[in-house]
Parts: sequence; structure tokens; C-alpha cells
Amino acid sequence: MSRPVIPTKPPSRTWLLTVLATLACLLIGLLGYRLLLDHNLAHERRLATQRLDAFALSLDATLNRHESLPGLLALEPSLAALLRDPDNKQRIDAANAYLEAAQQGAAVAATYLIDANGLTLAASNWRQPRSFIGHNYAFRPYFADAVAQGLGRFYGVGVTTGEPGYFIAAPVRDGQQILGVVVLKIGLEAMEQAMAGAGDILLLADADGIVFLSSERRLRYRTLAPLPAATTARLAETRQYGNQAIVALADRPVPLEASAPLRLALPDETPREHLLVTRPVGNFGWQVVQLGRLDEARAAAFSGAMALAFAAAFAIGVAAHLRHRRRRREELQRIHGELEQRIAERTADLTAKIAELQRTEAILHETRDAAVQAGKLAVLGQLSAGISHELNQPLAALQTFADNASALLARGRHEEVAENLQMIGELVGRTGRIVRQLKTFARKEAATPQPVSVASAIEHALLLVEPRRRDTAASIEVSQNDGELQVVAEAGRLEQVLVNLMLNGLDAMHGQPAPRLEITVARSAGQVRLSVRDHGPGIADEVRSHLFEPFYTTKPAGEGLGLGLAISLAIVESYGGTLRTDNAADGGAVFVLTLPAAGDDHAAPDA
Repeated sequence: MSRPVIPTKPPSRTWLLTVLATLACLLIGLLGYRLLLDHNLAHERRLATQRLDAFALSLDATLNRHESLPGLLALEPSLAALLRDPDNKQRIDAANAYLEAAQQGAAVAATYLIDANGLTLAASNWRQPRSFIGHNYAFRPYFADAVAQGLGRFYGVGVTTGEPGYFIAAPVRDGQQILGVVVLKIGLEAMEQAMAGAGDILLLADADGIVFLSSERRLRYRTLAPLPAATTARLAETRQYGNQAIVALADRPVPLEASAPLRLALPDETPREHLLVTRPVGNFGWQVVQLGRLDEARAAAFSGAMALAFAAAFAIGVAAHLRHRRRRREELQRIHGELEQRIAERTADLTAKIAELQRTEAILHETRDAAVQAGKLAVLGQLSAGISHELNQPLAALQTFADNASALLARGRHEEVAENLQMIGELVGRTGRIVRQLKTFARKEAATPQPVSVASAIEHALLLVEPRRRDTAASIEVSQNDGELQVVAEAGRLEQVLVNLMLNGLDAMHGQPAPRLEITVARSAGQVRLSVRDHGPGIADEVRSHLFEPFYTTKPAGEGLGLGLAISLAIVESYGGTLRTDNAADGGAVFVLTLPAAGDDHAAPDA
């Protein structure tokens, strides 16, 4: 039945609408990206401003906390006494002890006393190898500012220790006379550690634009812009940053007033965009600068823009789907009547075909049952000579014992007559068993699989092949661990399969000395496995692939039709079992038959 064709839009129109919808989604995404990026940058700038405000307040508090301490230290009489008598050993010791106690009490880096010529007379680090004592610091700006203005402030790298710090100095007076200067050095390592935990790059630059504290130590002593010659000369004179080489921070000057993102290449980095936020700190022209990275802001804006674009595409898709659905509903309603008519016609055709298939299946079942029965009769035909001999022996013996019994009765020898009659009864029973087994085997059974005793089936099959076994002088060994095993099958058909396998094994060993046939029964995982192994020449590879084909036989003409194994395979598979063959490692062929074990909730298949 052919499918109905629903009219669609012309390809050119559909393509044009798709392109327009795609362009609209892209435009919405671009506009959304621009707006979201501006919003994210504004948000980042607010956060950076708050972070810099907090840092600036903390730094101002740290610097201002010790602003008055040098003036207080200058009031100590032992310091003025040492400045009046700088060679007095006792006054030097007293001043050193006082400055050391003050340094420890105030938790600052160092305190030291300088005379009016800039020479250090006493210091808190007087015990250390790199003590300030004996060094002249008259060239330092804090010394000159303290003398001239009453208070000196300066940040720089120590020329003696090489350690940076913030210096605060106050004069020591004797009335209106300035005897010397007391200096306090404060380390800002805690501030730099706080900067390192900020996430983005934080820089603290002096009034000349030189970075002296940074969240990344590799950015220390770099300048935001090229230095004038006068500034360079001043730095060399005051040795503010020691012997550090002042180099550019980036591949271009950093304009502190920039509001838009800047693309800069920092040392050991590829160029990237940074969001620049600055804030003045203290009263010395210092600036704290944050170089924020835009990766997160751009990623968030891109994600939001993608979401907007997809939302727009989804909305357009839903609208197009609803319109297309309405058109399809109209078309489907129109062809509904035609479909019902075609389905009715097709149903009638299928009904006729199903009936034909059922008749064919019935014929197939009848043909298979006839083939199985023919296989039984063929087996009986092959065994007819041996069975005749099996019956002739007890019949001849019956004649002999009957004649003897008559003669003995005439002579009155009743005890011997009784013995002959007993032998006659046993022979009659033996003959009856053979005849009953033949009748059972030859009977045409209904296809009713049920539990069948494996031991009983093997016993009956052995009885049928007994003439052939004696003819070949073979021994048959049965190995069975559990005599109560049952399989789902039919007794007669299972015996037919076993007889075929046993006869094939006996025929394969014909003419060999001491032939032996082995039958093994085992159970595994809900299956019963029966193996019939001969000790013949085995099966050639080219024969094995055709062994179960109908009318294929390796026996001479007149000794077999080639149906036994084909029928056996059909019987076994009808019970849900398998039948396969292989060659044993030490010679001979092995036929392995597996069937579902009875009593394991295995439903019997349809025969």
C-alpha cells in the first residue's frame, strides 16, 4: 500500500524562510551578547571598585597606625642623650635596648636612630650581622623631610638589608635644636599577601607609576609608562628601589584613565584584554590598579547570547511547527477516507494470505510427521535381519523345550517337565518384550511433548540395536550419574534419535577390532546433555558441513537414504534442543544431543 503524499512548500521558499530565520536568530544573539557583555563589565567594575576601596582603606589604616610612633620614640631621653654623646658605650647600649623593645612591642620591621649628619648610631637590629648601625642614610628623602618638615615618609628597598618597606621618620629635638632623626620601618608583606588572594592582578604603584607591590611578584618594579630622565636620575640618587632594573609592565603604556578594556601583553603572557580599574591610596600619589580578566565576563555573555539565540530559534521553530501541524491536519483529514478504504482492502488481502499460510503450515506438520514415521520404518528395515534372528532363536528354543516337555511328561518325569515349562515361560516373555518394543517404536505418536525418562529411552534404544551390536561384536558403555533425569520430548521420537545415533556409531566401527560405543549423560544449567561417541575413523571436514542435509549419506548404495540425521535434527529442534557433531581429540566421532530438562519451568515447544 503506497503512502499518501502531502503537499509541501516549494524548496526555494522553504530555503529562503530558513535563511531568514537563521539570520534573525544570529542578530538576536549578537545584540544579546553586546548587552550582556556591557552588563557583565559594569558588574565587574563595581566589584573591582569595592575590592579596591577595601584594600585602600586597609592600607591607609596600616600606614596611619604607626604615623605618630616615631614622634613618641623621639621623646625618649636615652636617644637624645646618645645624640649628645655618641661615643658613650653605656648610652649606645641603652638606646639599642630601647629601640629593640620598641620594635618588638610595635611589631614593626625595624627602628633606628640617625644623627644630624645621617649616620646611624643605634638600631633595633644591632644584634644582627646586617645591622643599620654605622650606615649613613642622609641621601634618603625621609631623613631630609623629617629635618625640614618634622615628618618624613618614604617607600623603598633597604640599601642594607635589600628588603622593601615603608619608612616613617621624626626629628629628635633638644628645644629648637634638631639632634637627629628616629626612623621606623614597616614591612608591607601582609598587604602583598592579601593582594595575591584577590584573584585578579592587583598592582600598587607609586606617584611615578612604578609598581612596588603586586599580587604576582614577577610584576614588581615595573613601570606603567616610560620614566622621564629626571625621574630616573632621582631614583638613582635616592636608591629608592636599590639596584632593581625598572622595566615596562606591558608592551604598551598603561593609561590609568582608560574605561574600556585594554589589550595588553604582560611579561611571559600572550596579549589579552584586561579591565582596568584604579583608585588613589593615601597622600603620596599612590595608585592601586586592578587588571581584571574578561574571560568569565565574555563566557557568561556568550552563554547568555547562545541561550537567547536558541530561545529565539525555539520560538520560531514552535511557530513553524504549529503552522505546519495545522496544514498537515487539514491534509490528513482529507486523505483519511482514502486511507480507511485502502486499509480495508489490504486487510482482506492479508486475511486470505494468513489462511493460506495456516494451510501450508498444517501440510508442513503432516509432512514432517510422515518423514519421522518413515524414518522409524527405515530404521526397522535396517534392523529387520537382526530382529528376525533375535526372534528365531527363542522360537526354536520354544519348540525344543515343548517337545522335551511332552516326552518327559509321558515318562512321568514331572520335575523336569516343570523346569522345561519355566524355560518356555521365560522365552515367551523375552519374545514378548521384543515384539512390544518393536510395536512401540513403530507406532505413530501424536505431537505431545512431556517428561520422558532418559534412562528408559536409552534402555529401549539399546534393545532395538542389540542385533546390530552383536553383529559388529561391539561393546556399548553407558555412563549416567542420575538415573532419574527426564527431558521434555516424546518417548518414541527420542528413542528414534538415539537409535539413529547408535546405528551410525556402530556402522562407523564396522570391521574394527574391539569396537566400543560410549554413551554419556549429564545435566547442566537446565539442560540434559547426551553424548554418543564411537571409536571409528571420525568425520572428514568436507563431510561434516553436509552431514545433516537430507539424502546426504556416506554409506554405499542401498545401505541408507541419508535421512536419519536430518530427521533426528528436525525432531531435536522441535523440542528446543540442539544436535551437533565433532571429532574427538583421540579419534572417533562424537554426536552431542541437548534437550531441556523436565521440571525446570521449561515450557515445551510446539511440535
